[in-house]
Amino acid sequence: MNVPYFDLPGQIRSIRPELDAAIARTLDSCAFCLGPEVAAFERDFAAFVGAGRCVGFNSGTSALHVAMRLLGVGPGDEVITTPYTFVATSWAISYVGAKPVYVDIDEATMNLDPRLLERAITPRTKAVMPVHLYGHPFDLDPIVEICGRRGLPLVEDAAQAHGARYKGRPVGTFGALSAFSFYPGKNLGACGEGGALTMEDAGFESRARALREHGSSVRYYHDEVGYNYRMEGIQGAVLNVKLGHLRAWNAARRKVAHRYHRLLAATPLLLPLEAHGAESVYHLYVVRHPARDRLREHLAKRGVGTALHYPLPLHLQKCYAGLGHRAGDFPASERAANGCLSLPMYPELTEDQVDYVAQSISEFKDW
Repeated sequence: MNVPYFDLPGQIRSIRPELDAAIARTLDSCAFCLGPEVAAFERDFAAFVGAGRCVGFNSGTSALHVAMRLLGVGPGDEVITTPYTFVATSWAISYVGAKPVYVDIDEATMNLDPRLLERAITPRTKAVMPVHLYGHPFDLDPIVEICGRRGLPLVEDAAQAHGARYKGRPVGTFGALSAFSFYPGKNLGACGEGGALTMEDAGFESRARALREHGSSVRYYHDEVGYNYRMEGIQGAVLNVKLGHLRAWNAARRKVAHRYHRLLAATPLLLPLEAHGAESVYHLYVVRHPARDRLREHLAKRGVGTALHYPLPLHLQKCYAGLGHRAGDFPASERAANGCLSLPMYPELTEDQVDYVAQSISEFKDW
């Protein structure tokens, strides 16, 4: 049996008639940049998240960048985030000339450790931007409390967490701003790139809409330096089709994850967990073990696809050498990076496929 790491073609086939109709509608209207399909998606995604407002962008990276602009982050400022995530989180901070300040992760959840947060705050700290990594909410209560007490805006990087909940409340509703990505591999993925910001503040919404369209709220009149960050009409149409399936897809992911939990419980692997009050949407199912590379080779020979998220933490990336960090500065992040292995995880996985992955792991003897 072959079990691909990800089966996007299978998902597309399952909803192809709906997608074809939505794309045809956009082609007929010729509303290719923003337009009614994007507006409809913004409205429906805000309702899905439980947020008051939503602004669509051409990528999650753009959404994060605009979040920094909205908060007035700039040269000389610091923004606290995690070193164990995709680099776009830090890019947004760097794009505005600020400095990413890293806080190590909680070993259990791989999210930013709130116990280490307060000691990283300085007079230059302008915002705190943790990540709901792999679809698991970060520990919001203590982080929200610290941000409130210290007068710091919280930005949720929810790029991997569409539909995740913390104590019954959807992520994307806790921060002053929350950023989502619709990269094709996400739980809610476009047929291309896409992103969004959710917020409650009307001022943030209107300025975000201007910034994504060349700093203009009236065409050809530019109030500030802006960007070409508009969401395409076809992506809005595609995303609204997929949004109608997202709850069922997330439930299927959770079912797959729970089957993995049960079948892999007796192995030496460190498995993902859900912290108290957290409801993960399992964007990824990441296991950990020091023999990760040998296990990956074994699974490849058995026809099981895997991936590495993320094998080198941000503080050790060449692009951030100027920050002066060295190996050992964030040990929990480094251990996660050295041992992480992403197993197949998508709604279309069958029980037989999950069983085959687990059986293949159980046959690995070189622990």
